[in-house]
Parts: sequence; C-alpha cells; structure tokens
Amino acid sequence: MEFKEEIVKLLSKELNLKEQEIKDLLETPPDPKLGDISLPCFKLSNTLKKDPKVIALELKSKLKINKDSIKETKVIGSYLNFYFNNEKFISSTLTKILREKGRYGFKPKNKEKIVIEFPSPNTNKPLHLGHLRNMSLGESVSRLLESQGNTVFRVNLNNDRGVHICKSMIAYKKWGSNRLPDKKPDHFVGDFYVMFSKKESPDLELEAQEMLRKWEKGDKETLNLWKKMNSWTLQGFNETYKRFGSKFDKTYYESKIYKKGKVLILEGFKKGLFQKDEKGAIIIDLIGLGKKVLLRGDGTSIYITQDLYLAKLKYEDFKFNKSIIISASEQNYHFKVLFKLIETLKFPFAGSCFHLSYGMVLLPEGRMKSREGTVIDADDLIDELSEMAKKEIILRQKATKNVGAIAEKIALASLKCYLLKFTAHIDIVFNPKESISFEGETGPYLLYSLVRANKILEKLTPSLNKINFNLLITQQEISLIKSLAEFLGIIEKSSKSLSPHILVDYLFKLASAFNLFYENCQVINAENKDLKLARASIVKAYNIVLNSSLSLLGIDIVKEM
Repeated sequence: MEFKEEIVKLLSKELNLKEQEIKDLLETPPDPKLGDISLPCFKLSNTLKKDPKVIALELKSKLKINKDSIKETKVIGSYLNFYFNNEKFISSTLTKILREKGRYGFKPKNKEKIVIEFPSPNTNKPLHLGHLRNMSLGESVSRLLESQGNTVFRVNLNNDRGVHICKSMIAYKKWGSNRLPDKKPDHFVGDFYVMFSKKESPDLELEAQEMLRKWEKGDKETLNLWKKMNSWTLQGFNETYKRFGSKFDKTYYESKIYKKGKVLILEGFKKGLFQKDEKGAIIIDLIGLGKKVLLRGDGTSIYITQDLYLAKLKYEDFKFNKSIIISASEQNYHFKVLFKLIETLKFPFAGSCFHLSYGMVLLPEGRMKSREGTVIDADDLIDELSEMAKKEIILRQKATKNVGAIAEKIALASLKCYLLKFTAHIDIVFNPKESISFEGETGPYLLYSLVRANKILEKLTPSLNKINFNLLITQQEISLIKSLAEFLGIIEKSSKSLSPHILVDYLFKLASAFNLFYENCQVINAENKDLKLARASIVKAYNIVLNSSLSLLGIDIVKEM
C-alpha cells in the first residue's frame, strides 16, 4: 500500500488531481509482466486533450521515481505501468503484516457515527432466506465500516402491527384451539399466516380489518392475543439471530411509533410544505417521484409516516453522521420519497441517509411466496446445509470430534459467502448444493484453505528477527505476497462502496494464489531452515489476512474440516 501511495503522490502532482481521484484511476494489471500498478491514460485523454500514449510517455519522462521502491516504469499501449522493487516490497509487506497482525488494514477510530438498520422483519412469520441476505449484508457492511475507524450502531425495527399481523391472529383464534407452540415459536405463528392465506375469503379479510381496528382502539382481548403471538415470534427471531451471529444495539417497534409521525406531517402541512387532495388526504407532489399520500383522509398514518418519525428518532438516539437502511429493491421508491421528505422538512440529518438496496433471492423454481408457504425458512435452510456439511466431513474424515459444531460453522460460512459474493442490487438464484461445496468459489473452500495454512503453522511458527526475505524469489511466492498487500485497498474500497462482494471476490483470488504457492513451494520440507522460515512467514501473513477477511464477512473459522 505504501508503494501505491508513493505512486499516487507522484501522479497527483503532475496531473493536478486529488489523490483520491488518482487512486480511483489506478488498476492492478491481470499479468505480472504488465507491472504491479497501471495508470490507464485513455481515462485522462478527454481532460488533457491528448492521445493516451502521448500522456503516458510524457508522464514517464517527468516522474522522479524512487528506485528503492519503484524499480522502473514502462509504457505499454495507453498504459503507464509501474514495477515494484520486489526485494523491498516483499520485506516491507510481510514485516508490516506480521507486526500489525489482526490490526493490519484496520484504521484508528475516527469521529464518524453510522447507524445501520436491518433486517426489519414482520412478526407474522419466521425469518426466511431473503432476511438472511439482508442480515449478511448488514453485519458485513457494519464490520467493514468499523474496520475503517467508524463507530457503527446496528438497529432493528420489528414491524409488529398491521393487517398482516392480524391475519395470523385471526387464523389462530379460529383454528388454533389455544394451543401452545409445538415447534419453534415463530414457525408456529407463521403456520397460521399460511393457513389464513389458503382459506382467504372476502369475509376473512373483513375480519382481519375489524381486528386491526379493535387493536388500534385498545380492545383488551385483541391486545392480549397480539402480545402472546408477538412474543412467540420475537422469541423465535432471537434464536435465529443468535445462531446467525446478529446482534443489535437497539430495537424499535412499529407498534410504539406508528402514530408519532403524524405530528411531523401535520406540522409540515401547517407550514405549507404539504397539500390536501380532494379526499382530505395530506399529500406531497415530488418532482420526478409523483404525488405521495402522507396521511390518509381519515387521519391514519402509513409506512412513510412512521419511517419519517423513525429516521428522526434514530438521529436523536445516536446523532449519526450517516444512516444506512438495508432493505429489498422493492422499497427503492419508498426510500427515495422518505429521503426527499427529510430534505423538505429540513431535518439536520438531511442528505445523510442512504438506502442499501438488495435484489430478490430466488429459488431455481422461481420466487418465494410467504402466503403460499413456498418460502425457505432461515432455520430450515441452516439445518439442511449443516446436515450436508456433516455428511461431507464424515465422508472425508470418517470420524471427528464436535462434527455437529463444525458442520454448523461450515453451513453458515457457505450461506454467508454465497449471499455476499454477488453485487447487492442484483437478483440471485440460491443453490444450496453449490453453496456448500468444498471446492470452487464457496465459503467452505475458503475455510479449507485456512485449515491448510494452520496445519503448517502448528509445526512451524516464524519469528520476525530470524527471517531472510531475500530468499523469496519464486513467482508463486511473489504473487501471493502481492495479493496479500492488496488487502489494504480492498477493504477500504469495500467499506467506502458498502460492497462486501469486492472483498469476497478478492478472497477467492487470494486463496487461489495460496493454493498455487502450497502446491509449488515446500514449507515444512523446504531445502534449508532459512527458506523454511521465510516461506512460513508468507503462510502466517496469509493466515492473518484470511482470518481478518472472514471476520469482516461475519464468518467464524474452523480448526478442522
């Protein structure tokens, strides 16, 4: 990273561009023969009004490079390529990683406070595969932002009121016979939501609407049923959160805040910021977004009303510099309207809110549907993947201690890695067998690579003051070290863009570089003791970077597979 920083500073002076702009331009060539860092000069052609190759040649002649770190520069086509002094680079990189250990790549604390809201479920059914994508993103983005020195507050919103909640309650009241849960309690409640949907009729729909009115009026019998079923669902959620590794600094409840946004809307109406339509509803006409109802004609609030208050409440609770809400792409319009409302009302946090939108998780047979009971429940999926992992472990090792606990970690690694390896905004098709494979671009593959490294380190632990880095000269050694050095820029980029998939993609390439090293460079059986220690230092550095990376993805390591 320090070599790249040196290049950035040199180019920034010559091109009169900010250092961040230069950083964004630089690339890592696909082939080591093309250098270690490249500047694609065609990206400067329009600005400088010159042929890209001319730009590259002029820069090459002007740059005063430090030969101690940058061995040479070459112009190849429209690229200006920089070649590191490998001896200095190897020594500098490995020393830095081995000294800083788990803090390598992590920045000191700054004053930025960021609130991340996820997964915000409805309390009428268990968490499903879509929620797992939400939770994987939420936790990984949180950890990436923390790695760059930010203070992150994880918050959750339980959507625990509304007609959808009443549908589960109606079904339980009619066909539940006052039974207590005979399975995981959120699954028990979810069964009644599916039951209502399968028996749905105009009369049942009216009953659900009537039950909601009773709930809002404080009917004792209705509230008691709501509290009972809600507690069952929340108990089940908490079990799943614990299993998946999700924790929250604060949890909000729709039932406690849904009315309070009305005050904000009425105040805005009095100031002339909003209008009334012919039905008496308070609306806003947003350029490019159309007309949006903020309060119904009967004075009742809608989702946008409650979310407006929640945004204000989160700012009061945490005084954040940035607020990130993670939800499905179906909500894109909703959050555009919400953020525009925040600007209209001139809240102090206007411009500091961001919607991290993610695509749907589809099954090979199509879209999941809660109403039809075709959703993959989170717990069932983790159970299935754990069982698949257990069979694979037994097949490979015949017998091992704690096979259940190891299989569970492998299952969660496979799930999180699969859900995070894609760009967040795209729809994905989830394939359980592909995700749990011990080979290919999967979580188990990364865990197995780490186990391999750890087996070496159990027999040989390098000491910094005894290592001769000049012995590391093979292409496999150099390629792996250069991949390790990229970690600094990768987590910075992943954090800045809220994109864990960048880190996942890097890890697959890093693991591939390690496996090439592992197959071609003997460590324990190296030719002599000095080479053995030098190569062990690479393995230790790999162990540090992969450990940190997996932690940033919310993945727990295993000691055996």
